[in-house]
Amino acid sequence: SLGTERRLSSRNRVDSKVLETVGIFESPKVQGKYETGQLFLHKVFGYRGVILFPWLARLYDRDVAFATTNGSPKNGSQSKEVKGKVHPYYQALVDSRDCPHIDRRAQTEAVTFLANHDDSRALYAIPGLDYVGHDDILPYTSADPTPIQHELFERFFSSSPEKVPQLVARETLQAWQEKNHPWLELSDIHRETTENLRVTAIPFYMGMRETQNTAVYWWRYCIRLENLGLGTVQLRERHWRIFSLSGTLETVRGRGVVGREPVLSKEQPAFQYSSHVSLQAPSGHMWGTFRMEREDGYFFDCRIPPFSLESCPEDQPGYGPRKMHW
Repeated sequence: SLGTERRLSSRNRVDSKVLETVGIFESPKVQGKYETGQLFLHKVFGYRGVILFPWLARLYDRDVAFATTNGSPKNGSQSKEVKGKVHPYYQALVDSRDCPHIDRRAQTEAVTFLANHDDSRALYAIPGLDYVGHDDILPYTSADPTPIQHELFERFFSSSPEKVPQLVARETLQAWQEKNHPWLELSDIHRETTENLRVTAIPFYMGMRETQNTAVYWWRYCIRLENLGLGTVQLRERHWRIFSLSGTLETVRGRGVVGREPVLSKEQPAFQYSSHVSLQAPSGHMWGTFRMEREDGYFFDCRIPPFSLESCPEDQPGYGPRKMHW
């Protein structure tokens, strides 16, 4: 018997019949936050990861808000009625060995940045960088001095077996965090559930570029769908409405998301992806629906919680693009 020491195994193996022991399970924290260097398994996607640093974000949970007011959301204008609650999130590195096995459920190159040249539409990504909610952390310890395989791991951490956690941040991690804070910062999280399908939306401001003397503001947004029920559902269509401060309202319809029509089942209940939007105004709003299909052919519209697109005050036309540091 292992007593209170529960060995933690990774589900992401090429041979799905074999589990690989990765460390000793620790009790998840009910209060407080995890520290830099904490190893974890992702509760939903199953990958191995390590926490770089925490974010304190505002969670706008429309399920809680409208349950207490006995109301129901009708349009994007009601988003201001929802009060934000502080909730810890974490910047994390994803083990490169697990990336191929979660690619169909979560993008591993979802954290993107604007390139530092004249092509205003050029984007690049940091592979294996993710944002993880506190409730998705399954913490563990490992005696392996290099428990996570990622090109940035040894640049950011050194191993110190006598410390808890045993991974100690190098100065390069703090410097990288400080320099890239504007592009990484997580501030607002929006959540809403329709017929046991929960949608979480997280917007990120990316920066401003000038194209033909016109300021274009860019955001990326991360969407996570979770099937909280027992039945299987499939995403068939997306319907977005994008309002710009300049007064324009754009409607976007299409099949699936990022070229896929993901199936959400009891075995694999979640799907996460990122996309981008640009406006010729410093702020705006987005909201919409996903058209879902159940196994019996029943269709329903799952609401996407409305969220605002806000830019940095200093990003005005003529200010010039900021630089990404490495």
